[in-house]
Amino acid sequence: MKFNIICEIDDEGRYVVECPELPGCLSEGDTLEEALNNINEAIIGSLASRLKNAKDNFLKKGTSIHNKVNFSLDTTLAAEYA
Repeated sequence: MKFNIICEIDDEGRYVVECPELPGCLSEGDTLEEALNNINEAIIGSLASRLKNAKDNFLKKGTSIHNKVNFSLDTTLAAEYA
């Protein structure tokens, strides 16, 4: 999965990076490399949190035992940043 990011330099010279597809997902760093690593971690954390919330909300709605729903998150890339 690929996400667009926006990178700007603030008044203090720090790199500020935002992922517009995931509202509230932003990070920063002293160097571009640090900012990119931080936004990768933020994206992975955001996706994991959204998946958990979706699963929890689904289960709260009282699904019966005969319904089967699979939730998965490809952690291949996540392992690189763990």
